[in-house]
Amino acid sequence: MEMNTMALILAYLGVVMMVGLAGIASAIGTAMCGQASVGAMKKNPSAFGSYMILSALPGSQGLYGFVCFFMVQGFLAAPTMLQGAAIFGAGMLVGLVNLAASIYQAKVCSNGIVATGNGHDVMGKTLILAAFPELYAILTVAATFLISGIIK
Repeated sequence: MEMNTMALILAYLGVVMMVGLAGIASAIGTAMCGQASVGAMKKNPSAFGSYMILSALPGSQGLYGFVCFFMVQGFLAAPTMLQGAAIFGAGMLVGLVNLAASIYQAKVCSNGIVATGNGHDVMGKTLILAAFPELYAILTVAATFLISGIIK
């Protein structure tokens, strides 16, 4: 296989992981929180606003994957082998870290939703705790920015 073709395949596989896994992560995370919200609404329907905010948080990881795509898209026309490998690596990093961050953030948010449904005033504290997994997702955006600056 020609080097240019291999570089292009690596780059596009990286983009698939970057956008695809991060998007899947957000779908899983928001669905987990949505399920907890439906159950909590049975006990306390007046807290729907809190449930909605907490359910939306794991959706940010999909956005991070898309933002990272914009950082590397300029290299996708004819990448060098170094650029293809770098995009592949960034895609794996973004996809896997965001997948884990979204699922674990959803677990924190889901527990906050259940507790709020049971009448406990934990919305603000849940938001603070949910920010911790989010930090690692944000770091993947920073890493992709740095990677895309190095491979120019």
